[in-house]
Amino acid sequence: MLVVFSMSNISPILSEITQQAIQKMNDLGSQGTPFLFVIDYDLKQPIVLTLEEVSQENIFYKINDKTNFSFGKSPFEKPLHLEKCPVSFQEYQQSFEIVKQAMLRGDSFLTNLTKPTPIKVNLSLQEIFQRSRAKYQLYFKDKFVLFSPEIFVQIQEGIISSHPMKGTISADIPNAETVILNDKKEFAEHTTIVDLIRNDISTISEKVWVEKFRYISRIHTHEGDLLQVSSEICGKLPADYQAQIGTILFKLLPAGSICGAPKPQTLAIIKEAENYERGYYTGVFGIFDGKNLDSSVMIRFIEKQENGSLIFKSGGGITVLSDARLEYQEMIDKIYLPI
Repeated sequence: MLVVFSMSNISPILSEITQQAIQKMNDLGSQGTPFLFVIDYDLKQPIVLTLEEVSQENIFYKINDKTNFSFGKSPFEKPLHLEKCPVSFQEYQQSFEIVKQAMLRGDSFLTNLTKPTPIKVNLSLQEIFQRSRAKYQLYFKDKFVLFSPEIFVQIQEGIISSHPMKGTISADIPNAETVILNDKKEFAEHTTIVDLIRNDISTISEKVWVEKFRYISRIHTHEGDLLQVSSEICGKLPADYQAQIGTILFKLLPAGSICGAPKPQTLAIIKEAENYERGYYTGVFGIFDGKNLDSSVMIRFIEKQENGSLIFKSGGGITVLSDARLEYQEMIDKIYLPI
């Protein structure tokens, strides 16, 4: 049975370039042609390239076992030096209070608050890409690099799955796994996002279920290991999903794990509280291989400014139970290189 998804349900206003990207994805999907996509947070500058087109650009990717880069180890790799220059706690707290007041009014149950942090590192963006070890990596034209641990959606044999990641703790803390799984704030945050993603997937699926709830992943960083909490939500897509792959994907954006719930009100809160442009940070990227799809949320993100300086964008989910000091520290803890 042919199921038609209306583009008008994706967003009230879609730019011409976004409509063209959706149509290109649908066309390539119907032809079974593999392509790479890179979609920004505001859905204004999406990029869709066939893998042949990617080969002509200064773009390198690693998406699980799919890559166009040779990760050879240099025998002369220099030691890593990373310096963080985060915003002051007072500045962070001002944004935090905007979010908190919105929650007390009942406008949001969960809001993802992020900030840009200037960093100094003795590696180029391409060297960071080459030396990093993450499930999802992208080096984009010497403009930004990312090394994300978070799946956005995967599609295998008509089953779509999402793995929202909410909850982070240092593995060095005694009984870290027990501590984070029993934390009431973390539980509320995670449950909210699972419910949001389940609702999102229900808009494009014939059947939805939670396959795994709150499982732990270990992430290696240059400062020690982190534990992160994820869940897996699945749905059964219609038989013709390849021909509507772009429309389906855009109906799920922006990713729930990096905005919050309910989505429309929370997006407005984020815009007021953050007061900066996320750009491609917290967008999504991935590959359609001709039949199946694998994608990631673009977090753990370093962006080069026009003057050559670097900014690391990071943040975390805020609930009414959140403590500003702890959230500020989590934002800083997420500034790392997986080297």
